[in-house]
Amino acid sequence: MNHPESYRGRKVVVLGLARSGVSVAKVFHALGADVVVNDKKERELCPEADELTALGISVLCGYHPDDLVTEQTALLVKNPGIPYTADPIRRAEELGVEVVTEVEVAYWLSPAPIIGITGSNGKTTTTTWIGELLKAAGKNPIIAGNIGTPLCEAALVASADDWIVAELSSFQLKGTGAFRPKVALLLNIAETHLDYHGGMEDYVASKEKLFANQSSDDVAVLNWDDPVCRGIAARVKGRVLPFSLYEKLEQGVCVEPPFTKDADAENDAVAREIVWRREDGAETVILPVDELGIPGRHNAANALAAIAACLSAGADPQALAAALRGFRGVEHRLEYAAEVNGVKYYNDSKATNPIATTMSVGSLSAPIVLIAGGLDRGSDYMELLPLFRDRLKGLVVLGETRAKLAAVAELAGLASVRMVEPVEDAESTLREAVRQAALLAEPGDIVLLSPACASWDMFESYEQRGRIFKDSAHTL
Repeated sequence: MNHPESYRGRKVVVLGLARSGVSVAKVFHALGADVVVNDKKERELCPEADELTALGISVLCGYHPDDLVTEQTALLVKNPGIPYTADPIRRAEELGVEVVTEVEVAYWLSPAPIIGITGSNGKTTTTTWIGELLKAAGKNPIIAGNIGTPLCEAALVASADDWIVAELSSFQLKGTGAFRPKVALLLNIAETHLDYHGGMEDYVASKEKLFANQSSDDVAVLNWDDPVCRGIAARVKGRVLPFSLYEKLEQGVCVEPPFTKDADAENDAVAREIVWRREDGAETVILPVDELGIPGRHNAANALAAIAACLSAGADPQALAAALRGFRGVEHRLEYAAEVNGVKYYNDSKATNPIATTMSVGSLSAPIVLIAGGLDRGSDYMELLPLFRDRLKGLVVLGETRAKLAAVAELAGLASVRMVEPVEDAESTLREAVRQAALLAEPGDIVLLSPACASWDMFESYEQRGRIFKDSAHTL
């Protein structure tokens, strides 16, 4: 395995600024590497550049220099979101220069074991929940990765007695080589990010890199209800610990009696418990499902995954129940925002694909006016037709996908549909969408922002979109 110290006196290119780029540039600079940081954005859009320049690090903004990557370049560390078609990355691959993301560098650095969490949906909730459960069990978690602290920063402050709990995207994992988490979780697989990966094969392969270097000393936590996850189980070298909502497992973490997959099962009166069953047949009841702190079957699945991870990290199962009851979710994930004129407003801005939106709508029982739409990645959104037909009272659409979503709603026979055309800026457009949704809603209804699309057509991030929604609800 490499170590950043092996790059002392050698050229390291960091492609892309933001927090992770700054973090990794500082690491290599402190260890004596010749660091060059490059970002295609203009200098005035790179506020982090001044901090690095003050340290004596070379920062080039506004373009990709032709001579950025040469035969003398020892390593290129890329921002996860930069596509592999970018000229510097292509040049590096032609020259045989290793291309990694910050995840790989953090693994080289970290003295602490790592719990790595990936999946198409539920990563942030599960990562945050694991942190809370490990705290309750007397462990020392450091939340990092896609949320919280950049992984390199976490690795620098961690000790062998800590656990780094890392949310990891397919973009981050694609750029790993030796990365080996002690506990690896794959929550689910859905069709998303295909504009970046070019197809499902590369997307799944990138997710599967989470398990590539595990051994029998490590644990692979897999969703037994997801056929892709289940198929991966045969290829992993770690000890498989499955979790399931729908199957009574001989070994793993499951719900008993299992849920059935019919639409009414969520609201039936059956008492269900979360059970951990070990290889020797011994079992421990963790807590009743209806005592979990956040609603929804998808959150029950997140809870099973979080429990499995914490048990794999040596947590006492008896220490987990209180934190499972007390957890109230995280910002932008089915987050209660306000009640105005008897209408409740929920912010689910992190729902950036149709499956996430479908799960969130299914978690709420009141009549729903949905606000949806955003970046167009080529989908026709027909998978939302049953949801629009059976579960919505009204729909307000905006963003690049507004016409596609409105067309699906028409096919579904949904009468109350409002299309919000762009106005002077993205914030004003979203505020108008909230106003239109409020006009469609009545006391007892829910207005839900759950876009089913990424935010980048209008906003810098889903966080910005969610905060504007919340402020709009409060100021109606």
